Amino acid sequence: QRQLVESGGGLVKPGGSLRLSCAASGFTLDYSTIGWFRQAPGKEREGVSCITKSGGRTNYADSVKGRFTISRDNTKNTVYLQMNSLKPEDTAVYYCAARNSLASFCTVGGEERFATWGQGTQVTVSS
Repeated sequence: QRQLVESGGGLVKPGGSLRLSCAASGFTLDYSTIGWFRQAPGKEREGVSCITKSGGRTNYADSVKGRFTISRDNTKNTVYLQMNSLKPEDTAVYYCAARNSLASFCTVGGEERFATWGQGTQVTVSS
């Protein structure tokens, strides 16, 4: 059974950092593009970042560019989202998702293209 499990969320003060992890089980991430998404209360889910199967290409939403970094360790079957300089508006449930792709580039969003989703992890940025 294909599963993704996010972890690393929590409560952090503005300006702080968190690292989210997305661990896969039941399948290998070697042939998957991974996307991170988030959904704030009362808002639609939005794309945050993506990374290609080899990690060679990444992309970010303008709202997080320069603050968030996506990376992957295929030996651990895990993708990470390092979030620095967090702001209250980053508060949301964060989800990772996987889709089979051999593409050498990725675009942020497009959740309809992703077949496998994690359960989400809450990130709250508040003083």
